[in-house]
Amino acid sequence: MVSTIIFKFIIIFLMSFLFGIERQVSKKPVGFGTFVFVSTGSCALGIAALEIAPANPLPLLSAIVTGIGFLGAGALIKSTDKIYGFTSAASIWVFAIIGLLVGIGDYKTSLITYTIVWTVILTDKYLESMGSGTYNKKITIETKKLVDKSEIVEIFNERKLKLIYLSTNKKKKKTTVTYIVSLPRKEIKEISDKLIEKKWVNSFIIE
Repeated sequence: MVSTIIFKFIIIFLMSFLFGIERQVSKKPVGFGTFVFVSTGSCALGIAALEIAPANPLPLLSAIVTGIGFLGAGALIKSTDKIYGFTSAASIWVFAIIGLLVGIGDYKTSLITYTIVWTVILTDKYLESMGSGTYNKKITIETKKLVDKSEIVEIFNERKLKLIYLSTNKKKKKTTVTYIVSLPRKEIKEISDKLIEKKWVNSFIIE
């Protein structure tokens, strides 16, 4: 019995640790510690549910899944223009499920779920490296002189822009503008190089 419990903890630790390390290396808002804690805790509670109510552990297990949803919501990052972190929030939730599956001894379903998670993550990273799809970036530009908006817009090669901030200081002769722009990640460096070349650009931030 003890050896079975230890085996379950080793399995879920390795699964969550490997995935968490990848997320941390990718500089995501949720690192390996969170995934290890969530999945290990869920595994422990799954084991406890079977011991406390072996005839009907579902009420305890469903309470765990609901509670983890609040933790996942905490991984969402809201800015003035959008919300980030949906993948991280969903990952926390699904790893709680994986932990529960291992805890109750359903290794087959946990392995299938784990494989699907990795498939999605690795596919997304591959598509990102190939420049497939578009990603919203917030770009803030501060100029050394008063600049017409058209001069700034032409840098983005007619890409769809959403203006979220504009400030003009006539006394200091400078303009500060913030746009949300949708573009492939491979074009971020191109935009950066164009901004560096412009003599009227004092500074810029790409987030």
